[in-house]
Amino acid sequence: MNINTNSYTYIFAIAMVIIVASLLSIAATSLKPFQDKNIELEKKSDILSSIGVVGEDPELLFNEYITDQLVIQDGKVVSSEITAFDIDMAAAVKESNNTRKVPLFKAKKNGNTFYVIPMRGTGLWGPIWGYVSLKGDGNTILGASFDHEKETPGLGAEISTPIFQDQFPDKVLFSETRDGIEVRKGDAYGSQQVDGISGGTITSVGVQTMLEDCLIPYKEFLLNLSVDEIEMPADSILSVVLN
Repeated sequence: MNINTNSYTYIFAIAMVIIVASLLSIAATSLKPFQDKNIELEKKSDILSSIGVVGEDPELLFNEYITDQLVIQDGKVVSSEITAFDIDMAAAVKESNNTRKVPLFKAKKNGNTFYVIPMRGTGLWGPIWGYVSLKGDGNTILGASFDHEKETPGLGAEISTPIFQDQFPDKVLFSETRDGIEVRKGDAYGSQQVDGISGGTITSVGVQTMLEDCLIPYKEFLLNLSVDEIEMPADSILSVVLN
């Protein structure tokens, strides 16, 4: 074959495209199980970090600390064809509040019960997400972690840093005046407000909106937790017994 002809050039280019595409397809197929496993471990690590558990083996720690995985719909525990861990929050938040099925992770640490709520919302440039862990009363925040896809570095991206997240512990989600946490412009006070990121107002408000929206399916369940799920100080328990 004459390698100096146009037809040879076209055939060679087509053959190379086919070969490269085939190799990429084979690589993607063979690597997908490893990618899926990494995503699973990252998710487990994020859930654990919201209750202050960090380690080199998220799989082992997840099985140790997460005692139950519940599927919640309209404030009640329901049966589901998929597990709580496998629920796609990006798809779930697009459904109406009363039909939305959402995951709730129950954890035990140092004898105390905690609940972990996954969240999904929208920032300035794309999706934001996070995990909020609650103490046994189902209302007081133990910890919070947030992340993003492409928020502006140094501005909205700061929601994933301790300077923002460390404001959430001991805040409360539900009160007579509001559900969720209000993000303020540097004048936060009280039990339901945090300061937003300077220069990242839209992303900060996105976190507030995400909290408000994602809490709706959980509210009834959390507010009706039985008394035996709520950790009480030893002196309080003794007082109840004596009285």
